[in-house]
Amino acid sequence: MIPDIIRYKLTYTLIAINVLVYLFSAFYSHSIVDMDLKVLVHMGALFGPYTVQQGEWWRLGTAMFLHGGMTHILMNMFSLYLVGRAAEMYFDTKSYLSIYFFSGLIGGLASLTMHPESVGVGASGAIFGVFGALAGFFLAHKDQISTHAKAFMKDFAIIIGINLVIGFSIPAVDVSAHVGGLFVGMLGGFLISKNPKFFLLYSSAMLLVMVAWMPYLSSQYAQVLF
Repeated sequence: MIPDIIRYKLTYTLIAINVLVYLFSAFYSHSIVDMDLKVLVHMGALFGPYTVQQGEWWRLGTAMFLHGGMTHILMNMFSLYLVGRAAEMYFDTKSYLSIYFFSGLIGGLASLTMHPESVGVGASGAIFGVFGALAGFFLAHKDQISTHAKAFMKDFAIIIGINLVIGFSIPAVDVSAHVGGLFVGMLGGFLISKNPKFFLLYSSAMLLVMVAWMPYLSSQYAQVLF
C-alpha cells in the first residue's frame, strides 16, 4: 500500500484533501451521509448569485473539493482512484495538475452557464478532465499503440455513454460540468502528449478562456436574474 501511495502521490493527495474537506462539511452539517445545503454554500459551493453577481470567483476552486453526500464522494473518489493513477503514468506533475484544475474550473463555468441559480459541488468535472486526458493521450499515440488505443477508446465510449445516461436521468447530476471538464481534459491530454512543450500553450489558452468567459457570464446573469 505504501509503495502505491508513493508512486501515485498526486492522486492520493487529491483524494485525501477531498475526504478531509468532506469530514469538515459533515461535522458542520451534523451528518456523515447528507450535507446541509447552507453549509456547502458557506464553505464555497458554486451558486450563481454569489459566484457571478458578487464576484466570488474563488468558489470555482472550492466547489471542486465539496460533495453533497456519502454516495457522491464515494463515487467520485473511486473514479479518481481509477483514472488518476493511470494518468500519473502518462503525465508529469505539472501537466496532471493543470489538466485536473482547468477541467474542474472550466467545468464549473459551464455549470454556472447552464444552471444560474443552482448550487453546485463536486470533483466530477476535474475527474472527467483526467479521464479525457487519457483519451487524448491514446489519440495522440494511436499509431504506436493501436491495439491498446482501440481497446481504451471502446471502454471510453461505453463509460462516457453510461455516465451521460445517468446524468440525464438524475436531476442532481450536472452533465454540463462533466462535458466541459471532459473536453478541456481531452484537449490538454492530446496537446501535451503530442509535444510536452505545448503545456504552456494549453495553460495559456485555458486561462484566456476563463478570463473571457467570466465577464460574458456576468452579462448573461444580469439579463437572466434581473
